[in-house]
Amino acid sequence: MEIYGFCAPGFEALQDAFARNFRECGDTGAAFAVRQHGQLVCSLWAGSADRDAECPFTEDAIANVFSASKGVLALMALQQADAGKLDLDRPVADYWPEFAEGKATVTARQLLCHRGGLVAFRKRVEDRLIYDWHAACAEVSRTEPWWSPGSQQGYAPFLYGWSLGGLVERIAQKPLPELYRESLANPLGLDGGFGANGHRSHRIADVGPLKQPLPELRENAIGRAIKEDRKGPVAMAFGNPVSLVMGTNGQQWRDALIPAANGHFSARDLAAVYGDLALEAPTTLSRDWVTEASREQSCGHDRILLAKVRFGCGFILSGDAADLHFGGARGFGHPGAGGSIGFADPERGLGLGYITTRLGQSLFMDRRAVELVRVLYGLLS
Repeated sequence: MEIYGFCAPGFEALQDAFARNFRECGDTGAAFAVRQHGQLVCSLWAGSADRDAECPFTEDAIANVFSASKGVLALMALQQADAGKLDLDRPVADYWPEFAEGKATVTARQLLCHRGGLVAFRKRVEDRLIYDWHAACAEVSRTEPWWSPGSQQGYAPFLYGWSLGGLVERIAQKPLPELYRESLANPLGLDGGFGANGHRSHRIADVGPLKQPLPELRENAIGRAIKEDRKGPVAMAFGNPVSLVMGTNGQQWRDALIPAANGHFSARDLAAVYGDLALEAPTTLSRDWVTEASREQSCGHDRILLAKVRFGCGFILSGDAADLHFGGARGFGHPGAGGSIGFADPERGLGLGYITTRLGQSLFMDRRAVELVRVLYGLLS
């Protein structure tokens, strides 16, 4: 497999680690990028961007990064707070009156750190709902929490995007894609965004399952929980409607606005977003708000992920486990289903992004990203 791109002096070992993911871990199309103190010190890409292996992967190729999209949306919400337009501790309904139904006390902070109880639709919804932004937001506004807001931590795989995104759109008084372009894409020169169309790059990579299973770094209990209770919060969070987990290479999915799960970004996009947040003087968010974003807001056994997770304001915080170790103790970011990851390490001024077309089954980072991180920090030590 020919590897393209570059590594700055002192970072050459990252190319070998990236190549091993193709030789040993089943990658067929992927990219990896690292920024340190604002400078791109590594940008690697290899393989093909389509299932027939006819279209080469490029540096600006964008791929569905699934929940790694959530960190970008969270940043947009925090920008509204930074501008004084959003008070995280006021009820969402103060900004979005229709949202009050059954959840008048839920705050923006609770949405950001997954303590609002709004983890899934309570009733079965039609498959086409997720492709209609306004209808999905309206359905979320009518949905009651699964438990008392603030009482428990429960990750919202999909409703996070419509609840937080709908709130941001109402505060900014402009469509979310337009706000994204103004506040992040243009200032940082990003290739992709939410959905797969209308961005700087039109090189869209297809995604598919990893053909050779990787050793699991921890038990993923979600599948078992879904089988045990088809009407429970875990099953409903991931499978209501069924279209949430189908057709991610289709044009309907790519045209939709599903900001918790259908962000399409390049590796250098994720490195740019988090590399900026790792700077002493970020351009996208004030240093005080970066500190708030990475301050622990919730920690415990998550009712949906069925694992112990620490959340800041919209970001997962670094932990001791290898699959959630984002560099240093102050690291924060967000993994995506299948293996993609973006995170910031403010202690080292570092931002990292990894995207892949071959989707693994790990709950957080899998062996591919974990190994790249391990090699990177071995070089920095």
